[in-house]
Amino acid sequence: MNVILITACPSGMATTFLAARRLEQAAGRLGWQTHVEMHGELEPVRPVSAEAIAAADLIVVAADQVPAPQRFEGKRLFRAAIDQALPDPRAFLERAEREARPYEPEPQAPAAPPPAAEGASRIVAVTACPTGVAHTFMAAEALSEAGKSLGHAIRVETQGSVGAQDQLTDEEIREADVVILACDIEVDPTRFAGKRVYRTSTGNALKKPRPTIEAALAEAEMEDAAAAQAGEGERKKSVKEKGVYKHLLTGVSFMLPMVVAGGLLIALSFVFGIEAFQEEGTLAAALMQIGGGTAFALMIPVLAGYIAYSIADRPGIAPGMIGGMLASEIGAGFIGGILAGFLAGYAAKAVTRYVKLPASIESLKPILIIPLIASLITGLTMIYVVGEPVAALLSALTAFLENMGSANAVLLGILLGSMMCFDLGGPVNKAAYTFGVGLLASETYAPMAAIMAAGMVPAIGMGIASLVARAKFSEPEREAGKASLVLGCCFITEGAIPFAAKDPLRVIPACMVGGAVTGALSMLVGAKLMAPHGGIFVLLIPNAITPVLWYLVAILAGALITGLGYAALKRSDQPVAVEASA
Repeated sequence: MNVILITACPSGMATTFLAARRLEQAAGRLGWQTHVEMHGELEPVRPVSAEAIAAADLIVVAADQVPAPQRFEGKRLFRAAIDQALPDPRAFLERAEREARPYEPEPQAPAAPPPAAEGASRIVAVTACPTGVAHTFMAAEALSEAGKSLGHAIRVETQGSVGAQDQLTDEEIREADVVILACDIEVDPTRFAGKRVYRTSTGNALKKPRPTIEAALAEAEMEDAAAAQAGEGERKKSVKEKGVYKHLLTGVSFMLPMVVAGGLLIALSFVFGIEAFQEEGTLAAALMQIGGGTAFALMIPVLAGYIAYSIADRPGIAPGMIGGMLASEIGAGFIGGILAGFLAGYAAKAVTRYVKLPASIESLKPILIIPLIASLITGLTMIYVVGEPVAALLSALTAFLENMGSANAVLLGILLGSMMCFDLGGPVNKAAYTFGVGLLASETYAPMAAIMAAGMVPAIGMGIASLVARAKFSEPEREAGKASLVLGCCFITEGAIPFAAKDPLRVIPACMVGGAVTGALSMLVGAKLMAPHGGIFVLLIPNAITPVLWYLVAILAGALITGLGYAALKRSDQPVAVEASA
């Protein structure tokens, strides 16, 4: 019997390909001839040909909707949700053969503005992760696909490292029934005042896009202008989605460009010699002044300022930056900057909320009262209470890192490397990354080198596994492996997510072992990294990474351990647990 198999899940990331593969294998065991059409994000859709449709005896659609339904008119067709196909694909196909009926597509309505379906909603969303590189865009794709599969009209704006893309218009926001803010950092909520708003994380939107949309439609709350301005419209959220985690990542997100630019400019000054910048009037001195004297000097004030901004919105920026500058000047470093940011943010928020003024002078509050009181509280606390103890703590930490023996360096590398590979861009990964970035301000470069090297291992390792054990991977998985190699070389750990989603019990341990080895080797050889991002492409800048050869050896060793280890562990036909929501 000739059968056409069509699969599509809302995220298009993993379940689409798993279902297609398992259905194809089950059909082969039944002696059926198959043509497969997969609708996913890992490779372009390849529609089945008109000849294959004409010759087909049965069309099996594992998806929420029939793609391009007109082409199947008159053919025997069976459609069910994709999660029903995964537990027992053979039983699913046998049921399809029994229950299939000649298909009559519903007549298409004349073109009209979305949403056209009854009960459909207009949804707008914003995604933003701390680094703005991978999760931001993957979550946007997942929400878009899930929204369309549910019959809703959805538009997603991404706020990544290059700024806002696919920006929502005022008209789209005005006509929206609900707003989804899938953001791990603070974004300006004022334009959504008067709309029903639902807040979640990028990770949640990526992994559970359909439940996220359903929860938004059911639980979104009205955002009034005052709450939006004060950033207080955040309720019913997990600790990960608000509080310390989100405020800290907001500060790190705004600080990162300073760190990258400053580190690379310092590295460029070393092109003329390690101490060439000491000669005044030279280009090397100018580069060092721009990178080390200015960009790095702004790191801690920007970190503190935007932590405070995340807490208290714009009134927190001035006291936060003042506190951050004080932390830098008294030697409290990034730890002091973090404390100053939280102190300034909550001080500004308290003044905003509790200091009541007559209506005649209320307008002075944001430009005079809040900056004055919050800056005074933050500054005095930093100088007389927090500053010296934190400076001593940071000095001790820096001295320990600079003077630790080989054994301690290897242990630290193992810890940081394992953390980078544990959740592939999640909270543990971000905690290790934030630690390394913060140490750059103290001119401690070795931990950051280990962190970036280990962060490259999972995606490169999955690419290697898909090349070495080709027979164990389907064609879509092999294509995903090629993309994963490129992403890994760019230090985008999230390239391994599609593989981890399919087989977490094998992928995650393999990645952690490889990452631990890479982190240990990087610390052992004393590798130092001037910039916290860029992957192997940073090697093109002289002295940005030292020593280059041993650093590459560390990355390659970990990637090979991960890739070859997973290639040995992976089974070519294994049951995979997936969420019913996909």
